[in-house]
Amino acid sequence: MECPLPSRGIYPDSWLKEILLCAKRIAIIGLSPDEDKDSHKVARYLLEQGYEVIPIYPKEETILGQKVYRNLGEVHGFVDIVDVFRKSQALTPIAIEARERGGIDVLWGQLGVQNQEAEQILEHSGVRVVQNLCIKLEHQRLFSK
Repeated sequence: MECPLPSRGIYPDSWLKEILLCAKRIAIIGLSPDEDKDSHKVARYLLEQGYEVIPIYPKEETILGQKVYRNLGEVHGFVDIVDVFRKSQALTPIAIEARERGGIDVLWGQLGVQNQEAEQILEHSGVRVVQNLCIKLEHQRLFSK
């Protein structure tokens, strides 16, 4: 199933829904082991929805029963979505890493995480960019009845 690209900076519901329907593997950069943190709550929700969650965090061996990786480069295979729980400035190096690594469909910046430079870095790479949206809230909004 191919997911169409929207106009830059516009995220129609149909486009977001298609991304979430196409996705199987979601790497979460900044996934905290702390159950009270938003990244942990989002990851737990995504696991409950049947997604494979790949934690990327500088410490820990496992989070939510999943093997933890130190960086995106350690993750083998295709990654449908890289969901970022970091400061907006961190998106630039993450975008560069995503472009160089390849095998990534979407770079998703959580609420408050947006960076024009990161979007420009990925503009012609085939990696789509979603910024300043919570993947959990969007999933609930689009798929909950």
